[in-house]
Amino acid sequence: MTLQPHRSKLTGWGRFPVVDGLVLKSENLPAAAERATLSRGLGRSYGDSSLPAGADLPVADATLADRLLGFDPASGMLRAEAGASLFELNRVFLRRGWFVPVSPGTQFVTLGGMTASDVHGKNHHVDGCFGEHVRGLKLRLADGRIVECSDTCEPELFRATIGGMGLTGHVLEVEFPMRPIPSPWIWGESRRIEDLDLMVAGLKEAAREWPMTVGWIDCLARGAKLGRGILMKGRWARPDEAPEKPPPRKRRFRVPIQFPGIALCKPNMKAFNLAYYWKHIQRVRRGILHPDAFFYPLDALDDWNLIYGRRGFTQYQCVLPHADGNGPARRFLERFVSAGGMGFLCVIKDFGAEGKGMLSFPRPGMSIAMDFPIHPTKTPTLVDRLNELVIAEGGRIYLTKDTFTRPEHFRAMEPRLEAFNAVRRRWDPEVRIRSAQSVRLLGDPA
Repeated sequence: MTLQPHRSKLTGWGRFPVVDGLVLKSENLPAAAERATLSRGLGRSYGDSSLPAGADLPVADATLADRLLGFDPASGMLRAEAGASLFELNRVFLRRGWFVPVSPGTQFVTLGGMTASDVHGKNHHVDGCFGEHVRGLKLRLADGRIVECSDTCEPELFRATIGGMGLTGHVLEVEFPMRPIPSPWIWGESRRIEDLDLMVAGLKEAAREWPMTVGWIDCLARGAKLGRGILMKGRWARPDEAPEKPPPRKRRFRVPIQFPGIALCKPNMKAFNLAYYWKHIQRVRRGILHPDAFFYPLDALDDWNLIYGRRGFTQYQCVLPHADGNGPARRFLERFVSAGGMGFLCVIKDFGAEGKGMLSFPRPGMSIAMDFPIHPTKTPTLVDRLNELVIAEGGRIYLTKDTFTRPEHFRAMEPRLEAFNAVRRRWDPEVRIRSAQSVRLLGDPA
């Protein structure tokens, strides 16, 4: 039976841009990839990285290729197809005492997407990115060859694929070790923090004792309150601390309609941030947490991206190297506020060592990520101003979240780009595999 593409409206999680694309969807991912210029998972990258470079260039939908191919309970080694989702891995393994070595902030991502984005989590300061734990990949290359790569077999291709945004080949299979956990529950501690200096100091101190840390920031607070927020720390609960029963399936709710633009006006955003901050009425809370509440709080609300209205939203995420105390983070937040930015959600993390992926995002420093609604004229200017500061500070942005960065800014913040491009051209000299993002940032043909 011939695999036929179908027309579909495609977008990232930010719901901008929207393209009329051709989709090839099949359990046989190699067959779909044979005719596609890009592979796509659950569409949780925020901008245009999983969108086709042109309306008539098919993309392969990997979500039906989701089989678990092998698991060794002695070592935890798992091999699975690229379309397997983190949600399904958690459903199968969590109650059996296993968890992925690194988890992003949503479980609605595929293994192929986790590899292409080289996702990071709350434990980056301890365990690095997901790619540090990947032992092997099976790829379909632009010329039709199917190859295995790893640290010892085609290592350059392996390193370029990890964090390479799907531009080196179609990821077909991923192999990595699951982690044994003492219980499926989290022992957590959260603390209300009054300002940025205390937040950064708290993250650094927590990193020495806790395997998982993250901070939420009220990015609309100014003056002495700049950077105030909630510092959250966690670890897997010991059997003597955990409830006897496994965590129940969390009920999810759905945003029923697309919100009007007025819903996220500045007064409403300030009210939300203020309410979230003071909801933590106790200065310190400790206790057992459901793993979904700790790792994936936003997953409790399906289609939460509809809250941002018809124009959609973007997330700006950068990492700023440690320098002169808290200066880089403070200068970033001050610029965001002074440039008229209105962030609905803002997260700060303490990153550890840089990974082996050629374009992997994290490096030692502080990561700041914020969601804000798109305004057709103001948002590109805001992103330009933030990028200029990130370049001056020696930082970089996360391509998985990017929608508006200009190519000259990306080149200025990414000295590894030349090496990545050299490997990519070696395996795909005609640039058959490309995306809307690679057209925008790397100059690929549309």
